[in-house]
Amino acid sequence: MTSSFPASTVLGYPRIGPDRELKRALESYWEGRSSRADLEETARRLREDTWRRLAALGLEGLPSNTFSYYDQVLDTAVLLGAVPARYRHDDDLETYFAMARGAEGIAPLRMTKWFDTNYHYIVPEIGPDTVFSLDAAKPLAEVREARALGLETRPVLVGPVTFLLLSQAAPDSPEGFAPLDRLDDVAEVYARLLAELAAEGVGWVQLDEPALVADRTPAELAAEGVGWVQLDEPALVADRTPAELAAAEAAYGRLGRLENRPALLVASYFGDLGDALPVLAGAPVEAVGLDLVRGSAHGVDALGVEALAGKTVVAGVVSGRDVWRTDRDRALATLLAVRERAGRVVVSTSCSLLHVPYDVGRETGLDPALRERLAFAEQKVAEVAELAALLAVTPGHHLPEHPAAQERPHTFPARTAEGRAPYAVRAAAQAEHLKLPLLPVTTIGSFPQTGELRRARAALAAGEIGEAAYENMVRAEIEQVIALQERLGLDVLVHGEPERNDMVQYFAEHLDGFAVTRHGWVQSYGSRCTRPPILHGDVRRPGPITVRWAQYAQSLTSTPVKGMLTGPVTIVAWSFVRDDLPLREVVFQVADAVREEVGDLEEAGIRVIQVDEPALRELVPLRRAEQGAYLEWAVAAYRWATSGVSEQTQIHTHLCYSDADQILAAIDALDADVTSIESARSRGRVLGVVGGFSRGLGPGVYDIHSPRVPGADEVEHLLTEALRTVPAERLWVNPDCGLKTRSYEQVEAALANVVEAAARLRERRS
Repeated sequence: MTSSFPASTVLGYPRIGPDRELKRALESYWEGRSSRADLEETARRLREDTWRRLAALGLEGLPSNTFSYYDQVLDTAVLLGAVPARYRHDDDLETYFAMARGAEGIAPLRMTKWFDTNYHYIVPEIGPDTVFSLDAAKPLAEVREARALGLETRPVLVGPVTFLLLSQAAPDSPEGFAPLDRLDDVAEVYARLLAELAAEGVGWVQLDEPALVADRTPAELAAEGVGWVQLDEPALVADRTPAELAAAEAAYGRLGRLENRPALLVASYFGDLGDALPVLAGAPVEAVGLDLVRGSAHGVDALGVEALAGKTVVAGVVSGRDVWRTDRDRALATLLAVRERAGRVVVSTSCSLLHVPYDVGRETGLDPALRERLAFAEQKVAEVAELAALLAVTPGHHLPEHPAAQERPHTFPARTAEGRAPYAVRAAAQAEHLKLPLLPVTTIGSFPQTGELRRARAALAAGEIGEAAYENMVRAEIEQVIALQERLGLDVLVHGEPERNDMVQYFAEHLDGFAVTRHGWVQSYGSRCTRPPILHGDVRRPGPITVRWAQYAQSLTSTPVKGMLTGPVTIVAWSFVRDDLPLREVVFQVADAVREEVGDLEEAGIRVIQVDEPALRELVPLRRAEQGAYLEWAVAAYRWATSGVSEQTQIHTHLCYSDADQILAAIDALDADVTSIESARSRGRVLGVVGGFSRGLGPGVYDIHSPRVPGADEVEHLLTEALRTVPAERLWVNPDCGLKTRSYEQVEAALANVVEAAARLRERRS
């Protein structure tokens, strides 16, 4: 007999450790400074601490299998045996990390954004001949670990439909093949897994299906070759296809009718299920998870939850995506409304808490008034438990739905970008002024952040060294970076950003309206973590931010040095943003500040200015009705920030790891003179859709998220392929992304090969 679902739960929890213990353990293992046993002990301790803490906070339903050494989608590929032959190794952990990070002579799997978040997942490769086989060791081990502590858990897995929709066709797949074609085979492995979990005595299993809230998924678009999207189209992508809905119906019809299985929770998040809700309502599953933060914009009545009567509704009323305290009255009203319409209701987070920091209580440096408004993962778990207790004692009749939150009255000046000269005119002026060679070589911005630099920054914050000593170190690092680039023969240099802790946080620290944390780390991918700033007030720039160090770097060389800025969309996307203003207005406030900085850089003599927007694709709404409007104002904000410069000043932008090929028309509309886009890791995927791109383009030739160093022949091959679609006069040569996470030894060897490859091709064309 199926046990009832606990009254409170969360869909997932952070896994890096409150002090980034997992990051340090991983990097120590990768560098050979510690053993596999050391890594496994750190992981075991983190899992144990998490379960104990969740139970202590009053949470009744504890998730397991949310821990990962790198990424939950990669974990699912291993669970299903979907490991391409080129990565297989006698050591299973080495196989796993080869897929994530690459190995000697082998590039890693592609990496891209998890829906509209700044979390990156590893993209599985599925082909018609992929042999699936169950490896249930990880979820079973975590169930047993928790039991040894006296705790029962609910294994969490990426669902079969989402797994296949987020996968890409293996390189040797025939035309027309899509990973979703393998649904029957994958569902069979899930069936075997459920049987093993049932034999282990597991009562409930959570299968995550966030792909069902999106009108179309990136993987589906890529499989069908959709890449060039016009801004004036009514939608970026089409509705969810009948094939997707049929896949969900088939998968959960099959799994739900298994005789020997745990009870099933199918969890959705990041939006409302729309026409997928009746599909899950009709499936023989016991519970459905709904995001009632992002997915209830039009109120509970519009969701159609009546169709879920007879099932348990796991109601996500505590946001897993932001850091603001939950409006308790509003959340309770929503829970009561769902209970009246559907029956059995469980209180939960809207999605996994993977996307927020651990504990706001540690942020003693924040303004107390701001801190009172905040809730990180620990506080959100407490909110879930509190709401469950309130729901249990609140009478059955529902309260009137809480009125929609009122945005603060505001007036903002209209902003109209000044028209820049046509690209051809600007390109001629820039060629005359900059005198760059064919196939100019540059980098994206950052150079390695050494341990010495990070320690000095920490010492400065702690008051252990003075500002003068720190600045002397920064100055010396810039001198070293400029000298290295000149020695290697790069054509447009960067100052290396030694003074910056992060491409968003650095700007937040110099703008009014932001607060930064000391311990607010969030996983971006693998061991990479960020501390998203908290954008809580009106944004203003008190003074120049980057001009001083850019000007100093340019004084060291006659070669052009790029000024390096982060764009307004990305600064907002990678922050926790106030919720009392429309997102558009917040972005334009930041665009005002960026525009002022661009003007000051130009006035200081910097004639190449890069304004990065890697989050442009990331913020595209999952619902088609909202996509066109977003792209229009996002492009307008960028153009406002960059359009007030002379024809001779060359504007660059950069995008990476976010399926930028799907919005190439919008990227072209940014009107940047040069755009660099990730390409090496995805094996030139972007090159298949750049035919209409009309400006300078730098498809990356060096995957910086892997420790491997590409050879000159490999880079030359990538450039040769790029030249098939991009004229040599407009092709730039650059890495996929910044070099911050690599070592100087790796960077010097890789850039030397990049410069050599470009020189070979120039010589052939001379």
